[in-house]
Amino acid sequence: MSSLSFENRRPKVPSERILMALKMHGSLSSAALGEMAGTTGEAARQQLTRLATEDLVEASGVANGVGRPTQNWQLTEKAQARFPDTHAALTVQLIDIIRAELGEAALDRVVAGREARTTAGYAEAVEGASDLKGRVEALAALRTGEGYMAEWWEEADGTLVLVENHCPICAAATACQGFCRAELEVFRSVLGPQISITRREHLLSGSRRCAYAIVPAGA
Repeated sequence: MSSLSFENRRPKVPSERILMALKMHGSLSSAALGEMAGTTGEAARQQLTRLATEDLVEASGVANGVGRPTQNWQLTEKAQARFPDTHAALTVQLIDIIRAELGEAALDRVVAGREARTTAGYAEAVEGASDLKGRVEALAALRTGEGYMAEWWEEADGTLVLVENHCPICAAATACQGFCRAELEVFRSVLGPQISITRREHLLSGSRRCAYAIVPAGA
């Protein structure tokens, strides 16, 4: 059901496959990374060791019952910076100028205008979907096309989960959190009034990604 298949986006360079896997899935063992990258766990471990010398990955021990902890790997802040934040410096500068020269109310109007345009575009793109699953799938595809590395799935209780593994406007959202509020409102508008959507994970609150739980209203 995922709108973003790791296999479909597999980079050509083995080390890049590993970085992409860690970006998409979070902390993983060398064995799991080897399987995802189409190689062995030992080959993945060698790549991870090399990437660690470049300060792109770091290891941590994960308790696994009796015996030695499992060693899992995750991206460093330096590695996170390899994934683009679209026009970050210019965007933050413009936000600061609007806030300083025109005031917070003007910045709110800018955010609201972007929200309205995004809602209209998304609504048109998902209008052919016949049910909530179809709308979530279409929304995830749209977000992936915009650089959010989005995917979705259905949990055992019927909850639909929309995940964004990357935020290409992270710098702007950090400078003006109205963008995050507007994003949630866009999703609510596009998915329809008969749904309830809550943010489970938030990049700006310290999570590695943003994740949303979507259920029919009243469920």
